[in-house]
Amino acid sequence: MMTSKEVLNHVAAEPFRPFRIHTAGGRSFEVKYPEVVMVGKTTLTLSVPLSDDIPDAQGMWYKLSLLIESIEPLDAAVHQRE
Repeated sequence: MMTSKEVLNHVAAEPFRPFRIHTAGGRSFEVKYPEVVMVGKTTLTLSVPLSDDIPDAQGMWYKLSLLIESIEPLDAAVHQRE
């Protein structure tokens, strides 16, 4: 499990570098803009844009526990989960 501070370090990085979150449940989420993430003490809330062409068009909001397995730069290769 990651701490809220560890997640916040990625969100508030200067310059911001897009990243991918891998949850302990096997899901992954791409974070391309820091504005789509809200970090709490034990949860984080993020929005997945409807389209890469229109980043301001918000899609679904997800509330996740901080049971995050890993965070990697978005330009890193996506690995298959079993």
